[in-house]
Order: sequence, then C-alpha cells, then structure tokens
Amino acid sequence: MARILYVDHYAGSPRHGMEYRPYCFAREWQKLGHDVTIVAASFAHVRQVNPSVSAELQLERVDGIDYFWIRTPKYTGNGAQRAINIFAFVGKLLRYSRKVADACRPEVVIASSTYPIDIYPCWRIARRYGAKLVFELHDLWPLSPIEIGGMSRWHPFAAVMQMGENFACTRSDFVVSILPKAFEYLVDHGLDASRFVHIPNGVVLDDWSELAPSPLAKHVLEQFAGLTATGYFIVTYAGAHGPANNLQLLIEAARQMRGDAVMFCLFGAGSEKEALKSSVRSLGLNNVRFFDPVPKSAIPSVLRASSALFFSLTPSPLFRYGISPNKLIDYMMAGRPIIAAVSAGNNPVVEHECGLSVGATDVNGVVQGVRKLMEMGDAARDRMGEAGHRAVLEEYSYQELAERFARCFV
Repeated sequence: MARILYVDHYAGSPRHGMEYRPYCFAREWQKLGHDVTIVAASFAHVRQVNPSVSAELQLERVDGIDYFWIRTPKYTGNGAQRAINIFAFVGKLLRYSRKVADACRPEVVIASSTYPIDIYPCWRIARRYGAKLVFELHDLWPLSPIEIGGMSRWHPFAAVMQMGENFACTRSDFVVSILPKAFEYLVDHGLDASRFVHIPNGVVLDDWSELAPSPLAKHVLEQFAGLTATGYFIVTYAGAHGPANNLQLLIEAARQMRGDAVMFCLFGAGSEKEALKSSVRSLGLNNVRFFDPVPKSAIPSVLRASSALFFSLTPSPLFRYGISPNKLIDYMMAGRPIIAAVSAGNNPVVEHECGLSVGATDVNGVVQGVRKLMEMGDAARDRMGEAGHRAVLEEYSYQELAERFARCFV
C-alpha cells in the first residue's frame, strides 16, 4: 500500500463542487488501503463553494481525506488575475513543500493542476522522499492558450508553461492523461511513450443508485411524463451553456424540426444561456424548453427519463488529441442513446456503439439523427443505451480507473 500526495490546484469535493476527479480517486484508493493527501488552492473558479482559510497553509479533513489548502487570491476570467493565482499557489507550495512532505511522507507524488508548472514543487517533494513522480495531464498547456486563446508561442507565460511541460515529460516516472492521443504531442517534448498511460474521466457508481429525486427533478419528471404520454420524443442536453458547448447547433436543429413530435430540453447554466433563449424567442420555437440546473443527485433520473441525449462541442484543433468529457460518460451511464456532434481524435459514442455521431457543425446530421432514433423503435434504442451503460461499468467506473491508475505506482 502507498502513501499518495495528490497536488491539484482545482481539486474539489461533493462539499465544494468541481473538480471531482482527485476526490474520486482518493476515495477509491483509500478503499484499496492507500493513504491519500490532497493539496489544492483555497480559491478556484470551478468550485461552487471555496473553503474558508485563515492561514497560508491549512489542513482540513473532508470525508476522511486530508486536504491541505494553500491560500491564494481570488480572480475572475482568464487574465492576469488568474495567472497571479496560479503563481501564488506554485510559489507557496515550493515554500511549504517540506512541511507538506513531512506531514504525509509520500511514496507517490502526483502533479495534476491543469497547468504543468506544479511539477517543480512536486519533483522537489518526490526527491526528498524518494517517491515516484506522476504527471497527470488534463489539458495541453501551453498549447491550449495558444490555439484557443490566441496567445503567442513566444509570450513569457507560454514559455514558462512549455518549460514546465518539458520538465514533466522528462522527469516523471509516468505521465497519465485523460486524452488518449496526447502522447502524440508529448513525445515531441521529451516523453518516452512507454511511460504514457491513458486514464479517462469516469463515474462513481454509487451516485447512480436509486435516490429520491429533488422537488425540481420531480417537477421535471412530471413534465417529461406528460410529453411522453402525448407522443413527444424528448431530446435532453444537461450541462454548461457556454461557448465550448456549441448549443446553437441544437437550436437550429429545433428550428428545422418544428413540425416533428420532438421536444428539446436543455438543463444547466452558463454565459450563453440568455443568448440561446433569445434565439428561441426570435425564431418563435415552441419545441425547446430551458430548465435550471438540477442537483447532481437528480441527474440520473432526468437523463433516464429522456428519449435521447445530445452532446456537442465547438470544433477545436486541440481535439485531435482526444476528449474525455464527464457529461458524455454520464450520458452513457444513463443507458439512453446519444447523438454526438463532435469532431475529435476519439469518439466513445462510435467506439461503444451507443448512439449516432455527426460532424461538429452538421445541423442536418443532427436532424437526421433525431429522426432516425425516433423511427427505429424502443428495442433498437434500448440496445444502444445498454451498450453505453455496459461500457461504463466495464471501463469508466472510478473503481476500475483507480485500480488501473494504481498500477503505475504499486
């Protein structure tokens, strides 16, 4: 059994909100007998609730897991304030590396903060205790801000991130990535491909046990039941309404299908939601309904009550290295057929035959896909849904993923 130090700037928990991956792995590793300590920043934009800290380094126990919170400044957006937050976290982790290391005496150190420069304090801690060093890659930095944000390759921020990524590729015992084809990029930055391990995102199976739905979910399920009883085919999207989610594609599909017995239901929030509502109003569509986000515990019941589930991503050159969206894994777990409008280096919907796939900008493909699912009947749709559900049980549960990850260091 191993003592694991898991460093992730943005780590959360059910109490704090996203991101959940470190928490999920920690819980599964504890069941396997490992001891896990998480280090995270006190402020991260992805969390719903950030911890209240009164010290530069504060220890808190969350569901049996030790969290070291490093106090960092608040920020909004992706500009200079976020950069200050990043460098504050890394700088303070360097400063307190001995204190953190002595507290947990790690045998494994995982650097997993989206950006790569946390590798430096993690390498220092690993050296101090002769621990294995694992670099866990979520996004490709600095490639993401360069290709998506338009940052110059020669910008000082990009240069610093590139040095961190190169260092991680050459000094880590293993590189774990949620992106299945990231090694194609990383080998050009010093990675020995034999040290690359693909570990996608997953689901916690216990979250999908039968739970009493919330009052909001009950209201939704009553609406769904009414729509189904009157012959409607319900296509559901559940997740963020932002620029990356390409939801205008769904609105355009709804415009083309205004005469069909189909209702498009969108759950969630985000910067694009009001614009999407405005489009629906201006087009006079009565086959689109918007809902507030439902609690995480209610997502299974809402997805399962749908006829089909919609997934889309705005095209990006970065997707050539693969995708691993939590939303898509949830859809598969729900056991409903999926319409995926995405162009990427991998496509779980195609791989597991759990739905239909169209191009990321193919409105006609979405329309034809919905109509094809409507025509094929319950039995054929159920077979698609069952294929996705079975794939999650076999390949995407955090229990299975944690065991696979642990083979890197035990």
